[in-house]
Amino acid sequence: MAFERFKDYSQESRTFRIRAALAFLVVLALVGLLVARLYYLQVLEYDRFAAMSEDNRVHLQPVAPTRGLIYDRNGILLAENRPSYSVTLLKEEVKDLEGTLSMLQQLIPITDRELERFRQRYAQRRRPFETVPLRFRLTEDEIARIAVNYHRLPGVQVEADLIRHYPFGKALVHALGYVGRINEAELQRLDPNNYAATHYIGKLGIEKFYEPVLHGKVGFQKVETNARGRVLRVLERTDPVPGEDLVLSLDLRLQQITEKLIDGRRASVVAIDPKTGGILSLVSEPGYDPNLFVTGISSKDYSALRDSPDLPLFNRALRGGYPPGSTIKPVIALAALDGGVVTANHTVWDPGFFTLTQGGRRYRDWKRGGHGRVDMNLALAQSCDVWFYDVGYRMGVDQMSSYLGRFGFGAVTSLDLPEAIPAVLPSKEWKRAARNRPWYPGDSVNLSIGQGFLVATPLQLATAATVLANRGEWVQPKLLRGALHEDEAGNQVIEMPELEDPRPTPPDILTRSPAYWDQVIQGMVDVMHGERGTARKVGHDAPYTIAGKTGTAQVVGIKQDERYDASKLDERHHDHALFIAFAPVEDPQIAVAVVVENGGGGSSTAAPIARQVMDAWLLGVDPTVDPIDEDAVQEMEVSR
Repeated sequence: MAFERFKDYSQESRTFRIRAALAFLVVLALVGLLVARLYYLQVLEYDRFAAMSEDNRVHLQPVAPTRGLIYDRNGILLAENRPSYSVTLLKEEVKDLEGTLSMLQQLIPITDRELERFRQRYAQRRRPFETVPLRFRLTEDEIARIAVNYHRLPGVQVEADLIRHYPFGKALVHALGYVGRINEAELQRLDPNNYAATHYIGKLGIEKFYEPVLHGKVGFQKVETNARGRVLRVLERTDPVPGEDLVLSLDLRLQQITEKLIDGRRASVVAIDPKTGGILSLVSEPGYDPNLFVTGISSKDYSALRDSPDLPLFNRALRGGYPPGSTIKPVIALAALDGGVVTANHTVWDPGFFTLTQGGRRYRDWKRGGHGRVDMNLALAQSCDVWFYDVGYRMGVDQMSSYLGRFGFGAVTSLDLPEAIPAVLPSKEWKRAARNRPWYPGDSVNLSIGQGFLVATPLQLATAATVLANRGEWVQPKLLRGALHEDEAGNQVIEMPELEDPRPTPPDILTRSPAYWDQVIQGMVDVMHGERGTARKVGHDAPYTIAGKTGTAQVVGIKQDERYDASKLDERHHDHALFIAFAPVEDPQIAVAVVVENGGGGSSTAAPIARQVMDAWLLGVDPTVDPIDEDAVQEMEVSR
């Protein structure tokens, strides 16, 4: 017989209570842990997590400053900022880059070059949530096509920006330069904070030299964004400081007239105000349109400029090195007088050649039959080579090189032309270092007429003419008159900005006697107004007195028994035509240097251009359009 065990209800009740108590304690412990964790997060770590949350919602964005404008001396705008729309991509939001680019190409035209440049920019270092531009200068139709497809293009947006524009195109490119997109190398040396929102930087010319002045200072704004990084509202803003507006000494009217006078030839003209050193005109032809480079030039356009035999990208005014020829003869004559080598009455017999030794090599005069008995004045007026051969041989290279250096040859003396080169001022030391050969007396003979190793730029020739006009007083050639500011009364004034490391002005040239300047300058006056002057046809009807000097520089050598015949040479092997001048002699207001590549004679090609440039500045006429104003001529004669 089996017995059934009775349940112990009291024991079960005790077991249940124990288990319930243990469960309650476990739940209580877990609740305690939860409360402790909440307390830790909400109380102890509140500040840290609140800051992290705020950082996810609020961003500090840089605000680009507005680039300063550039004006000519008369207030005409030469470089402005124009609104432009571009399509950009935000890397943080773009999920399928190639798909997005393909879709954009279906909506708007995008060239392979634009895609290549975009990929380069896309791979560069950048700030978070900083967009990368794909194409610039969108039309209204292109903007509309992109806008209606925003829902299919995450990360794509159309942005407005101010783009540099040069309204006068190639007429000023070699003076102003241009701005372009900042590249990787420039990013390494720029202040990352001040250029945080800037996409463009000065590449050449004034735009490059005065970049710190034109750029301004970056601003900042706190913006609230959503989870996708889109800006919802601006919470706080510190406005950027715009760049300063600059006023140049350039005269746009004179610049355009000079460009027309060159008429498509490979040439350069530099005109300077002798009183201030301000550059009135700086022309290098041919030129190019700087607007092509601002947002990125196409491969086709760049190849056309790069491969052109006329070298439009080359700044002849600042970087063109030419043998100055006879244009340096006034400096050589002054060096001989001041050094006591000869007097102004020193004469030589010119049979058409000069020899260092009896029966030795003949250094020819430009005039085949010679000039006969010649003193300094006639040597300058008729550009007699033999007189200068004799004087140069007597002086030697040391004195000539030293004196040419005092006039700015072989050095960069301008203030704000970053592309200017020193060219070549030869000396014994220079030849030993450059050619590993000694200096020969024949080298001094060649140097005396601006041939041989001496190389000068049109800017240096204009600078030398300026120093001659001022009778040895130096003024530093410069393009800038100053930056525009408002005074306490609210009037606009022009003040020179402070530069970190300005180039010093060379010392004045002090001669043993002031009469030396008068004697040399009179020889230059006779070039233009004397009965036997080489440029008398150019200066005979001028209502003001001009001091000038013609020059012709050989491009190819000629054997001793040969005669120069331009008709047998290729055009690019013809002589260069050069000319320097200043006027009016009594009160110089303009100094000019003209170089026409392969132009032939200085008196027939370069001098007429300089005369018309001076007419345009002194008489207020446009020689390319207007006849000379007789009233203006009479007024100038009365004032003289």
